[in-house]
Amino acid sequence: MSRAAENPPRIVSCPTCSERVKWTEGNPHRPFCSERCKLLDLGAWADETHTIPGDAAHDALSEGLQPDGR
Repeated sequence: MSRAAENPPRIVSCPTCSERVKWTEGNPHRPFCSERCKLLDLGAWADETHTIPGDAAHDALSEGLQPDGR
């Protein structure tokens, strides 16, 4: 008996729209339901709508730079 027959696929909620999605290798966008939801999530991280809480980390590369980045 194959593993797929033994264990039914896990069902998860898309983090963007909450649609129920099968967590399988056949879903290239998992855990998202579609490429659109995947890109919307990426955009939310890029524009800092999504952030990881906490103090900003020390950035040694930026140390000593002027406010305009020079």
